[in-house]
Amino acid sequence: MTDQTWNPLLRDQLAWHWTRQLRDRLDGLTDDEYFWEPVPGCWSVRPGGAGDAPLRAGSGAMTIDFAVPQPDPPPFTTIAWRLGHVIVGVLAVRNAAHFGRAPTDYQSFEYAATATEALAQLDAEYATWQAGVESLGEAGLARPCGEAEGPYAEQPLAALVLHINRELIHHLAEVCLLRDLHLHTYRQT
Repeated sequence: MTDQTWNPLLRDQLAWHWTRQLRDRLDGLTDDEYFWEPVPGCWSVRPGGAGDAPLRAGSGAMTIDFAVPQPDPPPFTTIAWRLGHVIVGVLAVRNAAHFGRAPTDYQSFEYAATATEALAQLDAEYATWQAGVESLGEAGLARPCGEAEGPYAEQPLAALVLHINRELIHHLAEVCLLRDLHLHTYRQT
């Protein structure tokens, strides 16, 4: 295998999962599923100021629950929280650091008030990420990540791409599992 093939392989790893196993399973996500709290004490995305989490972040009407340091064990999280984490912490922050997206972080982001809005945010950040990775070409994958990645600054961008692919596959599979659990918990008979 030549070094000419790494960029498409890295993009295709995520694109294959996105198109064959994930995105269709998110279609039709309802607000009930999005905000469903399957156990007491869940972290979620909520109207500003609501909830019991030690910290709440966000610049709009909705905020995301969190704590620093994270409790041990961490609270169970809703689909809304998991999508917020993926949209902001996994994709948007990286898109801003590496691919020209407007700067954002957990505190300044406007979290979605509906499942439809969250999926639109997810689609936009995913498209920006995939286009950004493509724009790196082969040489860009080999260059260091830079200071935006803190202790991983000297790692090649290819390592970051692999990490983001793992994060997306992991967390979005959790979202699909929560949808399955919601369906089987509230199935109409």
